Amino acid sequence: MRCLLTVLAALAVPLGAQNSSTRENWPHYFGTYAAWRHSELDQINRSNVQKLVPVWAFETGKPDGGLQATPIVVDGVMYLATSWNKVFAIDAETGRELWQYSYPNPREIGIIYSPWNRGVAVAGGRVFMGTLDNSVVALEQKSGRELWRVNVEEMQQCGCNITGAPLVVKAKVIVGVTGGDSAHRGYITAFDVKTGRKAWRFWTIPAPGEKGHETWAGESWKYGGGATWMTGSYDAELNLVYWSVGNPAADFYGGSRTGANLYTDSVVALDPDTGKLKWYHQQVPHDVWDWDTAYENVLLDLAVKGTPRKLLLNVNKGGYAFVVDRETGQFVSAWPVAENINWIQGVNEKGELVGRNEPQVGKPVFLCPSIGGGRSWNQGAFSPRTGWFYTTGIEWCQQVTAQKEEPKEGQNFFGGVFELRRPPKGPAHGHLDAYDPVTGKKFWTYRSKYPLLASVLSTAGDLVFTGDPEGHFFALDARTGEKLWSFQTGSGHRGSAVTYAVKGRQYIATPSGWGSAVAGIMPQLWPEVERFRPGSSVFVFALPGEGR
Repeated sequence: MRCLLTVLAALAVPLGAQNSSTRENWPHYFGTYAAWRHSELDQINRSNVQKLVPVWAFETGKPDGGLQATPIVVDGVMYLATSWNKVFAIDAETGRELWQYSYPNPREIGIIYSPWNRGVAVAGGRVFMGTLDNSVVALEQKSGRELWRVNVEEMQQCGCNITGAPLVVKAKVIVGVTGGDSAHRGYITAFDVKTGRKAWRFWTIPAPGEKGHETWAGESWKYGGGATWMTGSYDAELNLVYWSVGNPAADFYGGSRTGANLYTDSVVALDPDTGKLKWYHQQVPHDVWDWDTAYENVLLDLAVKGTPRKLLLNVNKGGYAFVVDRETGQFVSAWPVAENINWIQGVNEKGELVGRNEPQVGKPVFLCPSIGGGRSWNQGAFSPRTGWFYTTGIEWCQQVTAQKEEPKEGQNFFGGVFELRRPPKGPAHGHLDAYDPVTGKKFWTYRSKYPLLASVLSTAGDLVFTGDPEGHFFALDARTGEKLWSFQTGSGHRGSAVTYAVKGRQYIATPSGWGSAVAGIMPQLWPEVERFRPGSSVFVFALPGEGR
C-alpha cells in the first residue's frame, strides 16, 4: 500500500491540475474532469463530522421523478437542475434564490421513463442544459437569461431525450442522448459554446462502409440503440474525451443483430476537436441483458505491477468494473462489484467474457443481477488519500423471457419481459464497498437493507457520504466503513452530494428526492417502497457556528 500511495502522490498532482477545479468549488458534474468525485476540503473530518448540522434547505417545488441532479457550485453560487428542465441559481452560503429558469417543453412530449434531469454544466459565463425535447440550451450565468437553444434531433422521431449533464471541453459543449431501449441509433454531439452551431457528431453504431459496421446484421444498425445517456470525462494532457455507450436494442433479443454490435457496451475515446474515434474498448460484445456500459469513466494514474500507467475505470450495469489503459484502450483488469452474478462465469486475462448465460426466446431464464444493475448509474468516488475506489453494489436477480420483436423507429424496443427475483445468496440488499481500483481487492463493506442509489462523495477529511432510499444521508469513515453521522431528509436519495467552501467554511450539499425507473421496480422485492415519500429539495450542512 505504501508503494501505491507513493505513486499516487507523484502522479495525482498533474492529473488534478489539469481539471481546472479549486478546493472551494464543485465546477464539474463529477467534481473534476477525471471523475473522482473527491474534494480536498478537510474542515469536516472524521473527528468532527458528528457535529454537522443543517444550515439551509431549498425546495424546488417539483417532485415529479425525484431529484437526480448533481449541484454545480462556482464562486459561491449553486446551479441546480430539476425535473421538467428547470434551473435554479442559489446563494451557496445562505440558500437564497438568485434566479430561476424554466425551459418551455412542448405540451405533447414523449417521455419513456420520467422527466428527471441529472445536471447542468457551467463554463465561460454560461450555464448549459440538455432537455426533454432533445435540445441543448445556453443561459447567461449571471441572470439565467436564455442565450441560445438548438434541437439535437426531433424527439418524437427518435424516442430520445437528454437527461445527462453536458460536458464542456475547450469551446465545445458535448452531450449524449437516451434511447437505448428504443429503436434508434445513438450518438454523441458537440456544439459551439458561443453560438450553438453543431461542431461534430459521433455515431455509436457505424454506418455502411465504416469500420465496425460488419458487426451488425442486415438493417439492424439503423435501430440498434447505443445510447450515451451519462456524462463523459476528459484528459487534457492526452486531449481525449471518454464517453460510455449503452446497450444495443432490442435489449433481450439479439437474433436480428448477430455480431459484436460495435460500439455498444463500449468506452470510446474521441478527439474533442473533431469527434474522431481514437480507440474503443467493448466490455460486452452482443449484449442481450441490457448491461449498459453507460456509467462514469474514472481517470487514474496508478502503478500496475510496479509500472506507472494512465488508467480508466468503468463500472457497468452487469456488475463488473473494467480497467483499461486510457492511452490505448488496452485491457488491464476486471473485477465484480456484486456477489450475485450468473450472466457470465467471469472475465479472463484478455478481458473476454467466459461462460455466457443468455435469455431464451419464450423460455424464462434466471439471471443475476437484475435489470436495475449490479450497480445503478450513480457514481462511485476515488480518494487519493486511501488509494481506494468507493462504489455501491446491489444483490438482486430477475427472470427474463426474450421475445422476437420488430423495430419501429423511436418506439420501445425491449425484446422481452422480466420480473425481479431474490438472489440465491441471501436476501436482496445493497452495499457500499471500498476497493483497490486495479485489483478489486475489497477492504470493507457497509451493508444496506435497500439498494443505495445515490452517488458517493469522498473528501480529504477521510469521509465518504451517500444517502439511502428511506431518506437517510450519512457519512462513513473512509478507512473502516464505520457510520459516523446520519440525518433524515424526509425523502430518499437518488442524486449526487457535493462539497464546497464559501468564506472559509466548508459545506456538504445533498439532493433529496425519491423517484426514478429503478425506484419504480423495487416494490417487486420490497413492497414497502411504494410508500416512500417523493421530494425535491437540497439540504446543506456545515459545522456549528462558522465551522472554522
